[in-house]
Amino acid sequence: MIRVKYFYILLLVFVIGAGISCSKDIVNRTDDAPALSPANTDANAGTWKPILLTSPTEFAVAAPGAVTTPDYVAQINEIKSWQARMTEEDKAIVKYWSAGAILRWGEIMRELVAKHNLAPVANEDGTYPVPSATNPLAYPLFPFANPPYAARAYAYVSAAQYDALVAAYHYKNVYKRAAPYVVDPSVNVLIPKSDLPSYPSEDATVVGAAVEMLKLLFPGDQDFIQRKAEEHKRARIMSGANVRSDIEAGEALGRSVASKFVTRARGDRAGAAVGTPAIWAQLEQDAIAKGEIPWISQETPKRPPMLPLFGKVKTFLFDSLTAISLRPPPPPSTGSEQMKKETEEVYQFMKNLTRDQIAITHFWADGVSTYTPPGHWNAIATDDFITKNFSEVRWARNMALLNMSLMDAAIVCWEAKYYYFNPRPVQLDPRIKTTAGLPNFPSYISGHSTFSGAAANILGHIIPEKAADYDAMAKEASMSRMYGTIHYRSDCEVGLVVGKNVGSYAVQRARTDGAE
Repeated sequence: MIRVKYFYILLLVFVIGAGISCSKDIVNRTDDAPALSPANTDANAGTWKPILLTSPTEFAVAAPGAVTTPDYVAQINEIKSWQARMTEEDKAIVKYWSAGAILRWGEIMRELVAKHNLAPVANEDGTYPVPSATNPLAYPLFPFANPPYAARAYAYVSAAQYDALVAAYHYKNVYKRAAPYVVDPSVNVLIPKSDLPSYPSEDATVVGAAVEMLKLLFPGDQDFIQRKAEEHKRARIMSGANVRSDIEAGEALGRSVASKFVTRARGDRAGAAVGTPAIWAQLEQDAIAKGEIPWISQETPKRPPMLPLFGKVKTFLFDSLTAISLRPPPPPSTGSEQMKKETEEVYQFMKNLTRDQIAITHFWADGVSTYTPPGHWNAIATDDFITKNFSEVRWARNMALLNMSLMDAAIVCWEAKYYYFNPRPVQLDPRIKTTAGLPNFPSYISGHSTFSGAAANILGHIIPEKAADYDAMAKEASMSRMYGTIHYRSDCEVGLVVGKNVGSYAVQRARTDGAE
């Protein structure tokens, strides 16, 4: 079996010794990534198909001032002033952000998800508090960045950044304002030069989109988000890549584009995904009415099921009827011989785990305080995209395809979970003890498997020479849930198929978006 350890191996040895998942420890493992120097600038990206924008010109960008004006000369002098007094810290900031806007904001996203991926503790009366977007700093902090929430967050940020960059590249070609170091050769260039026009700034466009989306998704972290944004914009000026008007135009465009995604997010039904006690009880009764053993929380006190209505959230890649059509056939009946066989298989894994299987279990665990399974696939994609020298807009496009597939995979998976309401192995066989934590939602189908099937499909399309490796990673991630005694074989095998089916819609979009 192909392993996904490679350069992680030393880290993994440490992690297993500590008995925790490694995922959150690799959030910033690209700190030393090289400066982005695209093999292809994708100068025609303004013609690519956006996701929500009706056209790249939906939001106007005013024409820039001439480079001969006193105002522009003053902006050039601002760059020179910064460069004349740069500290070692300033140089480090330029180097850090030079690796790429999409790369760095992706890391920030994963950091925020890991910070908030903590389930609330029960109240004294046995009830559980729910994070509130209207009071995000009260306990429990908003959000609880569980896997479905995280998948949705990654998707919205990535999609908004992509649309904003499509618009930015359109206006670059309209106005064709040269970079500061072209206008004034005495400007030092601290990052790789680009043939792209500098107005509006692609980095600042990413900043504007990211800040607006993250304010919605992580409202209690706005100070941190804004500090990162100011640092990023300053880095572009200090590097000699952009003058201030490039930055201001790009940031304004990014914010405007993001407003469309904010509106969509506010109406995508995610806010109602928690459900109500009446809905939770009805799900249990429906399973009993079918003659099945219903899933029951194994926590004490019993915790409400995680996001039972997330399956009704609005998808990106297909409509709601298609989402329902992707629901898999039912799992083995809880009273069937097949279910007894699959439960016994999980018990035998628990009794006979090898060191290699334990390593795989921990590597893919992605539990509390990590950036979740969708974030793990974002990290894998990041490592591989760095080696491909993609342009910013292609980075954004590829991340949008990946994350829309992961969000839609979560929606289809969660719809199936609560439609069938199937119990976990530990519920059917008390001898089974988990080695990777016990998720508080039904078993069928496996979320890890569904996420991984979708991710492997679209990543294999983006980097076809690695398609077999991605498939192997997906199968390993899927099997890790059996090794951890969290899922049955049918959960995992069917989850992979469903995920691959979801990923096919991302592949279909990739083939028709104009980027290929």
